[in-house]
Amino acid sequence: MTRVLHLSDTHVSRTGPDEDGVDGVAALRQLLYDVRHVPALDLVVVSGDIADDGSREGCEVVRSLVGAFAAERGIPHIYSTGNHDRREGFAAALSHGHLGPDGSPIGRRADIDRVIAGVSEVNGLRVITLDSLVPGKTQGVLGRDQLEWLAAELATPAPAGSIVVLHHPPIFVDAIPYLESVVLQEPSALGDVLARTDVRAVLCGHLHHQLSGMLRDKPVWVTPGIVTRIDLTAPSTLARGVLGAGASVVDLSGSPLFYTLHARDPRANTEVYTYNPLTGEGL
Repeated sequence: MTRVLHLSDTHVSRTGPDEDGVDGVAALRQLLYDVRHVPALDLVVVSGDIADDGSREGCEVVRSLVGAFAAERGIPHIYSTGNHDRREGFAAALSHGHLGPDGSPIGRRADIDRVIAGVSEVNGLRVITLDSLVPGKTQGVLGRDQLEWLAAELATPAPAGSIVVLHHPPIFVDAIPYLESVVLQEPSALGDVLARTDVRAVLCGHLHHQLSGMLRDKPVWVTPGIVTRIDLTAPSTLARGVLGAGASVVDLSGSPLFYTLHARDPRANTEVYTYNPLTGEGL
């Protein structure tokens, strides 16, 4: 069995707080402290929005905190880009996003211009990160070159199968009107590539709440955010962000198992913002 600690959406800036004034550094510290007793972890994955302002400095803080957690356990830590990230800041701090227990790069980067995708192997499990970032946009896109590279990587099975990590989920909740416009666009193209391969799970972030679904025959898991959680009890036309860092553990033994962890934060569920994503109007 391979066990993954799945984090996302740390949103740390060069000055610390994100654009809503939430201290992502404190949220990440608390979460990592509270999950310190989770046993038998084999790697840590962070699926995007590392730096709220896209800065190298924000990425370096996250690398330092997650890297220290990983180093204590002797396990790799692996990152993908998100819509808040900037590729130059990400690359300067995190290389192609695949780092060993000592923080040095492992695996290899995809040879694709203007994309930070990579692949490495952990205990026989192939970990592939994709770059769905569209600069200045909230939604995600995977270009043809990246999909062709992914297909070539998956053409040969890995000893323990594969996982694919990207920021933008290829699934969404139909009943929430704005979600379709912010997730991965044209998800069927990704589904075509993954079909009949050894991919055991697709791990994503971006939505700041947990969500599971299927892309063709592949399980998709969206982990909650570190910096804030989107409260789905709000009216379906509104996005309500509240405090309360979360993460997931993914157990890859037979059928994947996904479960959520929550930081023990006395301020959890305190409202940070409410707005209409379709108009941008705050409440």
